[in-house]
Amino acid sequence: MIVPMKKVSLIVLDGERKNALKKLRKLGLLHIEIKEGKGPRLVELKEQIASLEKGISAAADKTSRGTARKEADTQKAGIQEADIQEALSIAARMDSLQEEQKKCYADLSAYQAELERIRAWGDIDPKEIAFLAEKGIVLSFHEMSPSVYDRLGDAARTIVLERTKDIVRFLLLNDGTLTEEDKTQLERSRFRLPDVSTGELRKKLEDAQRQLQSIKEELEELAAYGPSMERAVAALKKEVEFETYASGMGEEDLSEDASGKVSVAYLVGFLPAEDLGRLQRMARENAWGLLAEDPTEEDDAPTKLRNNKFVSLVYPVTDFLGSMPGYFEPDISGWFLAFITIFVGIIFGDGGYGLLICGIAAALIMKSRKEKKAVAPIAWLLLLFGGMTLVWGTVTCSWFGLAAEELPEWLKKLSVPVISNVYSDKLWYPFWTGGKAGLTTSQNVQILMFTIALLHLLIAHASGAARNRGSLKMLGDIGSILELVGMYYVVLSLVVNGAVFGLDLVVSGIPVGTIAVALVIIGFAVNFIFGNYEESILQSVLDSVKDIVSMLLGVVNVFSDIVSYIRLWAVGLAGAAISATINDMVSPLLGHFIFIIFAVIILVFGHGLNMILNVLSVIVHGIRLNTLEFSTHIGLSWSGHKYEPFEE
Repeated sequence: MIVPMKKVSLIVLDGERKNALKKLRKLGLLHIEIKEGKGPRLVELKEQIASLEKGISAAADKTSRGTARKEADTQKAGIQEADIQEALSIAARMDSLQEEQKKCYADLSAYQAELERIRAWGDIDPKEIAFLAEKGIVLSFHEMSPSVYDRLGDAARTIVLERTKDIVRFLLLNDGTLTEEDKTQLERSRFRLPDVSTGELRKKLEDAQRQLQSIKEELEELAAYGPSMERAVAALKKEVEFETYASGMGEEDLSEDASGKVSVAYLVGFLPAEDLGRLQRMARENAWGLLAEDPTEEDDAPTKLRNNKFVSLVYPVTDFLGSMPGYFEPDISGWFLAFITIFVGIIFGDGGYGLLICGIAAALIMKSRKEKKAVAPIAWLLLLFGGMTLVWGTVTCSWFGLAAEELPEWLKKLSVPVISNVYSDKLWYPFWTGGKAGLTTSQNVQILMFTIALLHLLIAHASGAARNRGSLKMLGDIGSILELVGMYYVVLSLVVNGAVFGLDLVVSGIPVGTIAVALVIIGFAVNFIFGNYEESILQSVLDSVKDIVSMLLGVVNVFSDIVSYIRLWAVGLAGAAISATINDMVSPLLGHFIFIIFAVIILVFGHGLNMILNVLSVIVHGIRLNTLEFSTHIGLSWSGHKYEPFEE
């Protein structure tokens, strides 16, 4: 259920705003509707958080021998201002080290590139070349292809250091007159000398490597303070929240003249109606102004869900989706849990997989019990999902993709014949066909899927009718129910088997097909008249006329929504086919002892991958049927946001 909330407006003297917020934070009940604050302090806090988060990111990339010890130390007491300042100092140091590290990498890359560039020339010292030039011996270094070198004139005096089929490296010592062509070729081939000697480059490279190693070691040591920085971030975020509320409160000057300025600050928030008394007592004790009223649909009231422990098992799923019903929308947690459990069982569709899921859940539960911790809801949810998968695998006789003839007789007897794989080749003849038209096992499963669809969507509209009781709008929901029932039979006729479920079918004098079509027409008419009812029937009809295209498409949508549930059977069938294919791949290997290990690896990998695909199918298909088809019919848009009280 959605906990009833109260909207409260709180007024305090402007000078008391921070003191009031501290008391409200200690009370821990009020969800404050202030999204933005202002002021230099808020900017400073956000910059500090950004700095710490950068440090945390750096720490996550490092490991340290001292991590466990220091993390334990940080848990001994609540974080203080000095701890925050120390964490900020560490984050700043890590940021500085990272910048130095980047520079070191750049230097290393440059030194290595330069050494590689001059490697073929051996050791070079520019100072020695300059010394020779001062003595009148001017040398220049050149590289060119052999063909170009051979065309140089006799005036070019060279000392060849290396000649290959691709390149000639030489020194040019020239005090004669070169031709213009030789000058051009030699200028193009001039080798640029390094700024420092080869030895100095190697030394710089070694120094940069040592500095880089030192930086890495210091970063690894500082990474041990990652938990401290995380706790500092959490504390600063609380401070940001406080400063946002303090600086974002509304202000009002109540002074009538300039003789004495009186200003107040105010805020608006929400809290559970059952806790209003505690806030009222605090307001009286502190002389605050307080106005409490029921939220309206114009208010952005937060949603707080409260359900029993069993229904609450669905919360890990809805939290993962980030889905929350609006305050004025229905809470479908119970129905969501019931049907997602059914959908998981059908999609996984294999009793063997169900046993594996139950085994994982049992291991998590036993681990928690052994550590004397509360069992996580996800463990119980997995146990529930595994149990339903086991049930579906049992009634359909599906076990690790094995063919029915390979299974023991007692497992076959546990299955339900009309949907069991044991009887996949058998036709089932409904009594009204007189043995002339039958249904296959697959068609029986399809009928079951559409029956689940009918039940699921009927619950949605029945819930809507219950919410609208006392209003003529309830007749609109009843019209939708009639439309659903009639369309269900139309789906069986058009999708499953027209010979068995004909639109002209008459059973014991009852024109079943005609009644189904009539229900669709009557349901549409009733929904057309009362579906938009607010104040008058005439206005409801006019609203429907204005939206006539959507109303007509709604009939098609009912058909498609029911048919949409066949995806459960189709996805389950695909998973079974993958399981069978994996088994067929492995079966030839099982006859040879040497290949058994490979067979086991393939089986584990193949079935594991199939289970992962099934998880994705649950997210894509199973959850969709709850959050789209069912939610659309019940009038749920998941537009809410979670109740998050301002607390310490």
